[in-house]
Amino acid sequence: MARVSTYLNFPRNTEEAFNFYKSVFGGEFIEGVHRFSEVPPQEGQPPMAEEDKHLIMHITLPILGGHVLMGTDAPATMGFNVQFGNNIYINLEPDTRVETQRLFDALSAGGKVEMQLSEMFWGGYFGSCKDKYGVQWMFNCTSKE
Repeated sequence: MARVSTYLNFPRNTEEAFNFYKSVFGGEFIEGVHRFSEVPPQEGQPPMAEEDKHLIMHITLPILGGHVLMGTDAPATMGFNVQFGNNIYINLEPDTRVETQRLFDALSAGGKVEMQLSEMFWGGYFGSCKDKYGVQWMFNCTSKE
């Protein structure tokens, strides 16, 4: 089922932030907490620093009215420079890959593709872009259709 969520990037304090949000909204993390230690080695990439392996790769918390907050640690050691303005994405999870591609193409037109849609190790069809107005979008389709 398609949904829209808000995706937050934090500079090494995602766990603290999401535990705070959990204390405010209640509920449980959907599918637990995924850490960078779960990422398989990437060909052509240096090994992950030990101090980054405990960081959060992905976390999801339902808040109100079916809306969910998602988040990740985005440490400088992995090339991120988190600052106000690049720390929030609108995350779209369309029902089909065709719809994912259509939305991606439309929203990235006149903007900037950050990551082309592609198959990911978690099984998703994922990509990201910034539209011509500077709004950041993420796409993750888990359907094989």
